Amino acid sequence: MKLLLTVAFALLSAYGASAQEITIGLTMGATGPGASLGIHYKNAFQLMPKTIAGSPVKFIIYEDKTDATEAAKNARKLISEDKVDAVMGSVSVPSTTQIAQIATELKTPLLALSPVALSPDKLEWVFVVPQPTPLMMGAVVEHMKAHGIKTVGYIGFSDSWGDLVLAATEKEGGPAGIQIVTNERYGRADTSVTGQVLKVLAANPDAIVVGGSGTGGALPHVAFVERGYKKQIYHNHGTVNREFIKVGGKAVEGAIAPTGPLIVPEDLPDDNPIKPVALDFTKRYEQTFGEGSRNAFAGYSYDAFLLLNAAVPAALQKAKPGTPEFRQALRDALENVHNVVGTHGIYSMSPKDHSGLDSRARVLVHVDNGTWRLLK
Repeated sequence: MKLLLTVAFALLSAYGASAQEITIGLTMGATGPGASLGIHYKNAFQLMPKTIAGSPVKFIIYEDKTDATEAAKNARKLISEDKVDAVMGSVSVPSTTQIAQIATELKTPLLALSPVALSPDKLEWVFVVPQPTPLMMGAVVEHMKAHGIKTVGYIGFSDSWGDLVLAATEKEGGPAGIQIVTNERYGRADTSVTGQVLKVLAANPDAIVVGGSGTGGALPHVAFVERGYKKQIYHNHGTVNREFIKVGGKAVEGAIAPTGPLIVPEDLPDDNPIKPVALDFTKRYEQTFGEGSRNAFAGYSYDAFLLLNAAVPAALQKAKPGTPEFRQALRDALENVHNVVGTHGIYSMSPKDHSGLDSRARVLVHVDNGTWRLLK
């Protein structure tokens, strides 16, 4: 376990010695098979405000190498030893699911930065920042239905993310009359998917859905194109970054995926309340990390911060940071935030909904001349 970075902002001159510092712990994989996502999750913390709801904030960031076991160890250390007030992480469903179980056991709020493979009744302490997978794949299914697609070949990661994308596609596709005709899987670290691709091609589907993420989503896409597949290939919201295009090259031209408004804020109507938030964050991110560096994943980190920023004032009225009472109060406050405008959507939590997003949190994009653009 390696402590990569501790960022502490103690603005005592502005807030006085009595200021109550809030500590947020993070575990994320900026290395390993999820690095193309984790780097962006981590980069966002260079752009965070120096306070949270007027109080100094300290971020403690651990590296988990996109390994679920390492992520679990980090989460336990952050809560038990570092005494954080809330946790954020991680970059993959298996890792985040492990963190969620520990956060629940130790009664500490978790802002999940990827979907979690747990039922809603097990999310008492977990608030999922990314869009629900059925919401996003529903947009894909709508596009399929509009274009007369009846059969879909599926190929995805051989883990819980692959399961979630498949389940969401089946759930949304069934009522639309769309049949999944294959279910092929591959590992996140695999370098070849030839056998799986040949099986999907043998089924001759009208379209293909890839349940990978980041650069791992490009591997099967390229293989299908190399073998002459010319029909539509769809992805999911775990794919939308420039690393996917860099690895896939010309082969991934035309790929379609759902994502948040953050990727194309310039194309949003001026009266969309998400537009100014997404534009501001995108501008600051690209000024820091280069033109074209925008991505969905940094936005999830920032939206998690915005949710905490909205919840902390109510929690501070009930308890002091660093105590079990504050963690409980923060959990309760997060469950009751409403109309928090983020880069991806507008969050309104409730006891029955710990994601709080609706269809305003999704758009369809496609790869056009080497970049992600709004699909019109």
